Amino acid sequence: MQNLTPVAELFVSRESAEKLKLEAAELPSWDLSPRQMCDLELLMNGGFNPLKGFLSEADYNSVVENLRLEDGSLWPMPITLDVSEAFANTVEPGQDIALRDAEGVILAILSISDKWTPDKSREAKMVFGADDVAHPAVDYLHNKAGSIYLGGPVIGIQAPVHYDYRRRRDTPNELRSYFRKMGWRKVVAFQTRNPLHRAHQELTFRAARETQANLLIHPIVGMTKPGDIDHFTRVRCYEAVLDKYPQSTTAMSLLNLAMRMAGPREAVWHGLIRKNHGCTHFIVGRDHAGPGKNSAGDPFYGPYDAQTLFKKHEAEIGVEMVPFKHMVYVLEKAQYEPADEVEADMTVLNISGTELRRRLSEGLEIPDWFSFPAVVEELRRTKPPRHKQGFTIFFTGLSGSGKSTIANALMIKLMEMGGRPVTLLDGDVVRKNLSSELGFSKAHRDLNIRRIGFVASEITKNGGIAICAPIAPYSATRRAVRQDIEAFGSMVEIHVATSLEECERRDRKGLYKLARQGKIKEFTGISDPYEEPVNCELRIDTENTNVDNCAHQVILKLEQMGLIAG
Repeated sequence: MQNLTPVAELFVSRESAEKLKLEAAELPSWDLSPRQMCDLELLMNGGFNPLKGFLSEADYNSVVENLRLEDGSLWPMPITLDVSEAFANTVEPGQDIALRDAEGVILAILSISDKWTPDKSREAKMVFGADDVAHPAVDYLHNKAGSIYLGGPVIGIQAPVHYDYRRRRDTPNELRSYFRKMGWRKVVAFQTRNPLHRAHQELTFRAARETQANLLIHPIVGMTKPGDIDHFTRVRCYEAVLDKYPQSTTAMSLLNLAMRMAGPREAVWHGLIRKNHGCTHFIVGRDHAGPGKNSAGDPFYGPYDAQTLFKKHEAEIGVEMVPFKHMVYVLEKAQYEPADEVEADMTVLNISGTELRRRLSEGLEIPDWFSFPAVVEELRRTKPPRHKQGFTIFFTGLSGSGKSTIANALMIKLMEMGGRPVTLLDGDVVRKNLSSELGFSKAHRDLNIRRIGFVASEITKNGGIAICAPIAPYSATRRAVRQDIEAFGSMVEIHVATSLEECERRDRKGLYKLARQGKIKEFTGISDPYEEPVNCELRIDTENTNVDNCAHQVILKLEQMGLIAG
């Protein structure tokens, strides 16, 4: 039964908010990360009802173990405020802190009820099914999230400001009000983090017909999987096909959710969120919110695990599941059908996400039966062929391995070819001009590499070629840089695999000798580890190869990847 009475929000009145702003200015402040911003917004506007703030330790443990809050309410996802150990040491339970956005604007006050150090490996196994950093949320948990969790109720002062697509962003209560106004008694929600193609259109049409419900297209515009198409492009694609839907029975609204890609648990979570937005039905498709493959090359979740868990909790969620399987195009019927309903003698056509990306990157035809011309045009604007995109070449290896020498030779070769601006971000040069205040502790070396990655991502985003040549000894940091860069183009990781013995033999600066004597602390390869890349695009041995040949190997790899014309 649909309930369109307003859902509880955590905001105070405008008058109280102005007073609280003044008081909050004197409180300790935490600057929210992008994921925390998404979580806070849905806490304050009722999207995460029945939560009244970030989870206490007891609620967190119960959610991790049992998919329930301590009071028994169904809630499958830990919503916690992770902070640095340094900040955590300055606050205690019983204290209030101000929660600010990236610009320093106070959005809310958190009354700290709990402070604890979580067992992140346990959280990863219980919530995401494996403690495997190939899962983006597990990688976030171990390599980006703070080490201490704070819990407690939240007082909302003001919602985060969005300058994009404002008319498309609705709070739960705004959508509920719209459904009341339109007289919609049944609403089926369709979630997506991808552009809409013809298979999605058929899927949503079928869902609306079978449930005799109105359709809410409710795409995620918060944080999705690293490497996904940016939400600006996706929303333009959605708007390009909205006229294919009947306006009187279809609405579109954007959801600022930070996805965890948690498969079955995520599906239940999405159902509860849609219930708060006034929906009665929710489409759960094949591998709903799946992150792809694990470190062993196998899917993290079974294709219909999410449907199974959702169905188990359907009555308690209060939203009816509309299960849909993989849709394929049947040539003889010129229409889409579920794959398991196609007759044996029929011709099935299908383009996978990988194949679509290949066709876009190589400028190949994308047939009308697969997608809408307006969507394809929008995707081609954002994703030109690979040989026209910016990219980053990221050399990594021990000090003295030859990274900088090869990088310089490669830069000259690429500049000779022309077509795109080339920028060399050499380790020593960056240290001098970008990171001169940093030392050589692990934290400072990580920060230095993240700065290089940020600059490289900006060069890549703007169609240039960035060549980076730091030591970059830690795999987690290299992985984080890859995620930053691959949001805009390709990253080609090259391991300059010169042996430690050869690097010491070449040591013109005498650094290895000083490190052996203990005069240089935390020196990579001597007193600090170098974590060799496992899945780099190219490995170069410089010991019996001249510089020109090494650089030429990189050119051949770039041609093979389609990043430069052969």
